[in-house]
Amino acid sequence: MEKRGENGSDELNRRAQVLVEALPYIRQFHDKTMVIKYGGAAMKEEALLEAVMLDVILMRYVGMRPVIVHGGGPQIDELIRKMGLEPRFVDGLRVTDEQTMKMVEMVLVGQINAHLVSTINRLGGSAVGLSGKDGGLIRARKINYRRKGDGSEMEIDLGQVGEVVKVDARLLHTLEEAGFIPCIAPIGADEEGRTYNINADSVAGEVAAALGAEKLILLSDTDGILGRSGELISTLYREQIDSLIREGVIAGGMLPKVEACLRALEGGVSKAHIVNGKRPHSLLLEIFTEKGIGTEILN
Repeated sequence: MEKRGENGSDELNRRAQVLVEALPYIRQFHDKTMVIKYGGAAMKEEALLEAVMLDVILMRYVGMRPVIVHGGGPQIDELIRKMGLEPRFVDGLRVTDEQTMKMVEMVLVGQINAHLVSTINRLGGSAVGLSGKDGGLIRARKINYRRKGDGSEMEIDLGQVGEVVKVDARLLHTLEEAGFIPCIAPIGADEEGRTYNINADSVAGEVAAALGAEKLILLSDTDGILGRSGELISTLYREQIDSLIREGVIAGGMLPKVEACLRALEGGVSKAHIVNGKRPHSLLLEIFTEKGIGTEILN
C-alpha cells in the first residue's frame, strides 16, 4: 500500500516540474509587452474574470508587460434593452447613433473598464484604466461601410462606428515603465473630438503593432481556429489564411480576430494567439507551456 507521504512528495515534484518548465519562457519574455484582448463569456463570469486577472498579475510580477484591451458587446446589449430599445447590427457591426454611443461609452468606460481595474488592484496588481480618448491614445475615423451584393455596392451609415487611424503609444510606454498594467476601452476620437465605437479586436491588433509587442493574445469563446472537421488548428501561417477564408473555415466572428492578428504581425509582433478565455488560466497555459492550448498565428 502506498504511503501518504509518497503521494505528497509526488505532488510537490509535479509542482516543481511545472515551475521548471515555465522558467525558459519567463526568461525569454522578460521585459516584453504582451497585448491581451479580453471579452466574451469569460468576462461575464466573475470567477473566470478573476482567474484571468490573476494570470495578468503574475505575468507582470515575473517581468512581462501585459496590456489589456477589453470588449463588452453583451453588456452593451443588456443596457440597450434595459432602456427599452433593441440593438441593431449590420453584418455584425453595431449601428451606433448618438444615443447608443453614450450607452456604449457608459458601459465600456464607466462599468467594464472600472471593474477590471478595481479587480486587478484588489488582487494585488497595479492597473490604470484608459479609453482611446485619454492622452490622444487612439485617433479614429468614421467607417464608410459598403455592403456588397448582386454585383453592386450599397453604402450604409453605421453612425459613430470607427476604425483606428493611429495609436500614440507614449502614454502606454510611460505606464509600462512605471510598473502599471494599462486597461484600454476600445473607444477613439477624431481630430474634431467626435467619439467612435471601435471593434476591440481591431484596437488590440493596432495597439500591439504600435507597442512592438512580443505577442498578441485574443481570449475568445472557442478553443481557437477549428479546421474543416472541427479539429483545433494549433499552428497557422499567414499565407494559409486567405484559402481558409475562401473555404469558409475562418468566418463570422473569427474574421475580425484573424484580421487583428494579421495587422499585429504586419506591425512587427512575433506571434498572435487565439485562445479559449473560458478555460481557467488559459493565458498561463498558452505562454508558459511548450504545446500551448490555442491557435498560434505566425509570419
